[in-house]
Amino acid sequence: MSDEIKENDNLESKNSENEPEGHSDYTPVNRFDASAVHHLSGMYQNWFLDYASYVILERAVPHIEDGLKPVQRRIMHSMKRMDDGRYNKVANIVGHTMQFHPHGDASIGDALVQLGQKDLLVDCQGNWGNILTGDRAAASRYIEARLSKFALDTVFNPKTTEWQQSYDGRNKEPITLPVKFPLLLAQGAEGIAVGLSSKILPHNFNEICDAAISYLHGEEFQLFPDFPTGGSIDVSKYNDGQRGGVIKVRAKIEKLDNKTLVIKEIPFGKTTTTLIDSIIKAIEKGKIKARKVDDNTAANVEIQVHLAPGVSSDKTIDALYAFSDCEVNISPNCCVIEDNRPKFLNVSDVLRNSVDRTMGLLRKELEIRKSELLEQLHFSSLEKIFIEERIYKDKKFEQAENMNAACEHIDERLTPFYPQFVREVTRDDILKLMEIKMARILKFNKEKADELIARIKEEIAGIDRDLNNMVEVAANWFKYIKEKYGKDHKRLTEIKNFDTIVATKVAEANEKLYINRAEGFVGTGMKKDEYVSNCSDIDDIIIFYKDGKYKVIKVADKIFVGKNIIHVAVFKKNDKRTIYNVVYRDGKRGAYFIKRFNVTSMTRDKDYDITQGTEGSRIIYFTANPNGEAEVIKVTLDPNPKLKKIIFDKDFSEVIIKGRASKGNLLTKNPVHRIGLKSRGHSTLGGRKVWFDPDINRLNYDVRGRFLGEFNDEDRILVILKNGDFYITNFDINNHYEDNIQVIEKFDAEKVWSAVLYDADQNKYPYVKRFLMEATSRKQNYIGENPDSNLVLLTGQVYPRILVTFGGVDAFRDPLEIDVEQFISVKGFKAKGKRLTTFAVEKIEELEPTRFPEPEEKSDEEDTDSLAEDENEDNLDPDAGKSTTQIIDEITGQLNLFTDEDK
Repeated sequence: MSDEIKENDNLESKNSENEPEGHSDYTPVNRFDASAVHHLSGMYQNWFLDYASYVILERAVPHIEDGLKPVQRRIMHSMKRMDDGRYNKVANIVGHTMQFHPHGDASIGDALVQLGQKDLLVDCQGNWGNILTGDRAAASRYIEARLSKFALDTVFNPKTTEWQQSYDGRNKEPITLPVKFPLLLAQGAEGIAVGLSSKILPHNFNEICDAAISYLHGEEFQLFPDFPTGGSIDVSKYNDGQRGGVIKVRAKIEKLDNKTLVIKEIPFGKTTTTLIDSIIKAIEKGKIKARKVDDNTAANVEIQVHLAPGVSSDKTIDALYAFSDCEVNISPNCCVIEDNRPKFLNVSDVLRNSVDRTMGLLRKELEIRKSELLEQLHFSSLEKIFIEERIYKDKKFEQAENMNAACEHIDERLTPFYPQFVREVTRDDILKLMEIKMARILKFNKEKADELIARIKEEIAGIDRDLNNMVEVAANWFKYIKEKYGKDHKRLTEIKNFDTIVATKVAEANEKLYINRAEGFVGTGMKKDEYVSNCSDIDDIIIFYKDGKYKVIKVADKIFVGKNIIHVAVFKKNDKRTIYNVVYRDGKRGAYFIKRFNVTSMTRDKDYDITQGTEGSRIIYFTANPNGEAEVIKVTLDPNPKLKKIIFDKDFSEVIIKGRASKGNLLTKNPVHRIGLKSRGHSTLGGRKVWFDPDINRLNYDVRGRFLGEFNDEDRILVILKNGDFYITNFDINNHYEDNIQVIEKFDAEKVWSAVLYDADQNKYPYVKRFLMEATSRKQNYIGENPDSNLVLLTGQVYPRILVTFGGVDAFRDPLEIDVEQFISVKGFKAKGKRLTTFAVEKIEELEPTRFPEPEEKSDEEDTDSLAEDENEDNLDPDAGKSTTQIIDEITGQLNLFTDEDK
């Protein structure tokens, strides 16, 4: 131990000898000295603060004045110094930039590639990588770059640039570049420093210009991100780009057909590779049902997702957003360097600051130009008087002893003209006059000199006007920039309001839920037990017990939940249509209560109680009704001579739906022998909205596919097939429908249909008929029994119009427009209808109606005589006048096919 202490003492004295100057507070570290900890913390605090400040100010966070990080600024400065209008090898640019940047070539090369991929400041040539696929750029020796015209117009001006020494003192570099545009908002920026980060999203070029003009004119403005990868965004929580805001970004997904989805645009920050990986992971987990994913991306994104049979494309689109990177959340963090320290601003603050700086730079440029013009005007005036007054030929001037005497003489001669000059004449001005060559004096032209002076004065006056009206000068500058470059920067990202996708609703039911009531287990791995329903592996399960307790748990492979289960199902959050009808006994011998309630939200694994919590309470009757059905129950009481009536009915529709914690209504105070179902009831929740998904030919209540309407219990759905069959069904989501559906809609018994068909029994002439669809669940056919008859068109318009175009030998005839409602009356669906024409027909098409039904409800008294006629007749409209019928027959070439016997 003593040797170790001695060695440390020697080390301590050695360190003290090497103590650097300027560090008088430095104390050697002795591990046996408890006070050394404080010295370490002080050193750590100072050194770490220096390091953090350096990373924040010199590497990671952009400066608010030019929107660039130091490495980007040095790259732009180097490219400007190298600029000769031609492309330069990126390797050469990187090497040149190393004169100013104290770090290696890798950081410079990566920063330059990122600048080039933003397609704003750098004009690129060669393989610069692909932001869509994530492919890297080629090596720096193979690719080339030069400054874009936009950069040359807006970024550089040595006269307004503030300079500083480079890191090694051999060169000068700009402190910030005089950028006359909100570059930070156009390009965006992202960086991670010590203790903070910056994430500023890119915005649309044209919208930035418009916002700048609005700000200059004192008008309100708003800016929202626009990404080079396209897609769509929800900016409802953008919070102007401040910390705490968030935006949702979605890929653009289209349907190629019912079995194939195509992703055309991807979220910002993702590549096709990372997006496909996330989709494949979701498929492997069973969240999405798809056969395969193909990447056909070239110049544009094209990812094809091939769906499994029987899978809804609409549901899969929602699942892609819910379970893959097709939807991502981005949290902006507008952190910038201002006044040599980091500040957290919002996008509007950045725009205002940049526009103010742009206006200041424009003012500074005008003032510099004005001072240059004043100097030019001053010397032009001096030169004119010097030559016109022939001061250079004055004897005293020619005989001057020395330069001082000559200058004094010229100054004396110019004294009378001093009021004409812009400023006081200096010795340097006189020396400059004496340097004028004789050739210039001989070519002097008074008119041209006066014209030059007038032109200079005019330009100065224009600058003075601009300086007095800088708001409009700045606004015109942004208009000029937008007009010149805006056409290349159209908005790529669509702004939308997204509906929140509930993951449990779109997750594929890739598991089966089972229950073992005897042992009290539920789960998806109990394949030998009682099947409950399909579910997904992210679903919650709701369980009700005989004692009135109920709870929600996470689905699992196998989990013990307890015995005496009366109901188990997949729990749907915010489901207000599933109504539970319950009769329970309060305590062991208490009264019986009846209640109806729904369960919209619960805390997982927490016990709830249907009853009042009295010990010995028990559920006597329980039903779970997915559409709020209210049945009628038969209540039988225990025999009691004092009771006049021991059996009575109770309709649940008379019970108001209340909260799950409600006590309920008193059913009876007498002991109940049994309760049974007397009759099933109807929904008490009103109509239910129903959609039809054509991809899987199934109904749903989840807003997928085509909206069919709001259905009550008695409402039905009409299905019309392409072969002419039709029938009606209920709106149960378990219904299966055929692939050849022509029409599916809510059934209206009074809706009149019009059909044009070629009747095979009548030599394939076109016929038209109007009829009502019968309310039958058995398939009927309105085209006819002959399989060779075929349909031309079917319409449900109230006043349909058709256009008949003639062909063949009758092609010379003008097309015929027919008002179907006036042409034929309503018959049965089996009636053959009325022949349109005997001429050769090329095509028959439906026209837009010119008449529409009155908005009022129809009269209850309707003429139904036409429906009583023989359905197999080819009848004419009995309500039409004879003369009208004859005229129509003549126009269409209609033959009278009815005999007296038929009539």
